Amino acid sequence: MHSTHSEVDRRLVVSRRRTAADGVITLELRDPSGEELVAWGPGAHIDVKLGPELVRQYSLCGNVCDQNTWQVGVLREPESRGGSSFIFDELHEGVEVDVCGPRNNFPLEPAEHYIFIAGGIGITPILPMIEAAETTGTSWELHYGGRTRATMAFLDRLDRRGDNVTLYPQDEVGLIDLPAVLAEPRPGVAIYTCGPERLLDEVEKQCTVWPPDALHLERFRPKDIGDTTDVAFEVRLAQSDVDFVVPADRSLLEMIEEAGVDVVSSCQEGTCGACETPVLDGTVDHRDSLLSQQERDANDTMFICVSRASCPRLVLDL
Repeated sequence: MHSTHSEVDRRLVVSRRRTAADGVITLELRDPSGEELVAWGPGAHIDVKLGPELVRQYSLCGNVCDQNTWQVGVLREPESRGGSSFIFDELHEGVEVDVCGPRNNFPLEPAEHYIFIAGGIGITPILPMIEAAETTGTSWELHYGGRTRATMAFLDRLDRRGDNVTLYPQDEVGLIDLPAVLAEPRPGVAIYTCGPERLLDEVEKQCTVWPPDALHLERFRPKDIGDTTDVAFEVRLAQSDVDFVVPADRSLLEMIEEAGVDVVSSCQEGTCGACETPVLDGTVDHRDSLLSQQERDANDTMFICVSRASCPRLVLDL
């Protein structure tokens, strides 16, 4: 399995809201009754339920040892799909909001050295990773880019870390020099990156000469998978003893729910990891933005909200 998770729904209150940079705010969320929150690790995110059909994922970026507060950073996006506008305009201090998680599709794996590459708001999951690396005494470097210095959040948390941090305000120095940063594949090095799609695509290209397990990245928007053709396929749910056909114009998730089988889902676009399902037999047409090529090749798990079959019949462990 790519990751494991237990879904926890709870209502939290915005206990503190502050400006972290131009166009970026942080929200601190607490339990209204003062109960402790679920423990989490670097790379974890929560689903924030902003409306009946509006759920967004935000990385936890606070202190992993603080079990009373979850902190997230939010960018006001000019072309918002509704999430960031709602948060900026509606989620003031004292307002309650439903959240689910935490879930971690981007865990920090042990390594001898970390190269962290962040673009814009993609710095949020990287911050707890840096703190974890320092706790274990593991060497690390951060390459952090943004449009301008004023738009780059959390610089106060990076100030004291000296030469480990290289900032790339685009209006001052241009883009992160990825060919230089990733020029030489080195054993024992793990690369963690989060940020805009164009940055992630470029990091992937630069890492083709690295070992396949060196690169770890996280997307909160679906990866462009190009043109696809949908065809019908059969599915068997082994635990439920249910068989059905998924038509070309319906998703596997829809048909499983229609069959009366209870499954967890959230983003409906293959980015959050909630609907991960074990595959017992058959070949998957992977359309998610989460699995590495190695994990796809293993063919033992799939995200049922977007992925389909590339064979006549799938058998799932549901």
